[in-house]
Order: sequence, then structure tokens, then C-alpha cells
Amino acid sequence: MILASLQPRLAGWRNQLPLIWHMAREELVDRHKGSIIGRAWTLIAPLVNILVFVLVFSKIMGARLEGFGAEIDQYTYSIYLISGILSWTAFAKSLSTITNLFGERAHLITKVKVSLKALPLSVLMAESVVYAISMGFFAVFLLIISFPFSAWWLGVPLVFALQLAFTYALGLLLAVLAVYIKDIKEMVAVLLPVLFWTTPIVYVSDILPAGAMAMMEYNPLYHLVDAYRDLVMYHQLPSLSGLAGISVLTAMLLAAALWLLGRTESDLRDCL
Repeated sequence: MILASLQPRLAGWRNQLPLIWHMAREELVDRHKGSIIGRAWTLIAPLVNILVFVLVFSKIMGARLEGFGAEIDQYTYSIYLISGILSWTAFAKSLSTITNLFGERAHLITKVKVSLKALPLSVLMAESVVYAISMGFFAVFLLIISFPFSAWWLGVPLVFALQLAFTYALGLLLAVLAVYIKDIKEMVAVLLPVLFWTTPIVYVSDILPAGAMAMMEYNPLYHLVDAYRDLVMYHQLPSLSGLAGISVLTAMLLAAALWLLGRTESDLRDCL
């Protein structure tokens, strides 16, 4: 009975996949539309970012963290920074784009029978491609400096999948609200930089006072960034309690988003 009831929904999602994949490709292409080298920027931009983080912070500024051996220590701050900022960039760009997605795709939503629940997946697919490319360049850099790899790297895709689920749930909720409350767009634009600087991405959490560290327990991005660093840098199991908390929060946000979308979808399409 349960499988029979799910089959129509699964069929509907399968029918949406070609459109979602096309929109994901379009999302990547449109970023550099009109440029001379076009799609090549999808590779060049992550590579340049990695080089800047490495050269500026390890060579020019000489920023470093100790604990990996004399030859690698000069790059430890760069590794610390990159492992956190790549995931943050994927989150921030995805959330910002999904929040404004219904308004920017109004011409498509009003003409094509596209699932509003499936639409944010195109953004997440595009950002996943950029993240994978960036992590590939990051891995090459680590190989060049002989940084040790371990089986813990296999946990990175799992943490990223949780990050995508959290971004989808929060983004879908904000996207629905943004159709009715125009201030949502500006609110997200203002709060993302605040969240960036209140998450230990460019600084180490050890410098924070005890009170601030206690507040970090309520910051889902802190747990995600910390999990990436545990896997990539320290070759250890991340805090399962932190990741479990994000999973619970994701489920709550998703339930709220789907409930709100279900209640307002017909009106939402009319508003667009």
C-alpha cells in the first residue's frame, strides 16, 4: 500500500529531473554569460580562489597553525581556511539563490508545470559541481605539499549531503516567504555576512571566550565547518551530536517549508 501510494510521486519527480538538470546547467552557464571564455570560468574561478588562499595566507602573510610537521606547518592556516570556506561558499550562494528563486523564475513557473519543491534542486546541483571542482583542486594542492590523506575523507560527501539537505529545507522555506514578504531577500543578504563572521571560518575557535563557544552550539554552520576540518585536517570522527542536531533542525525546517508551500502554492503561483 505504501509503495503504491509513493509511485505517483516518484514518477512525478522522475519527470521533473530532465528540466531540473537543464536548469542546473543553465545556472552554471548564466553566471558567465557574455564572457569570452564562458564555461571555462567554472574551472578557473575555483582554481584562482585556491591559489589566493594558499599564496596570500601561507607565503605573503605567513599565517600558520602548528601541529602537522615543519614542512606542512607553513600551509596549515591555508588548509584550515580552505576546508571551511569552500563549504561556506556553497551554502551561502545556494541559500541566497534559492531564496530569490521563485521570483526570478516567475516566467517559467507561470508557463511550465514545474514542481516548486523540485526547483531548488537545480541550484544545489550547480553548487555541488562547483564544490566538487574546488575540492578537487584542494586535494591536488594537498598532494603537492605531501599532506596525509586518510579514509576519513570518505565522510566529506556525507557531511556535504547533510549540508545540501539543510540548505534545501531552509532555502525552500525562505523562498516561499520571500514571495509574500519582500524584506526576506534583504534580510538574507544582511544576515549571511553576520553568520560568516560569527562562524570560525577565518579564525580559530580557541580564541573565543567560553560564553561565545557555548553559543556556537546553536550555530549549525559551526558544526558543519568543524566536521569538514575533523575529516580533512585531523583525520577523526566529527561530533555526531552536532551533526545529529543539524539533522533534527533540517527535518523541522523541511516539515515547515512543505506545510507552508502546500497551504499557499496555488496563491503563490498567482502572486508570481
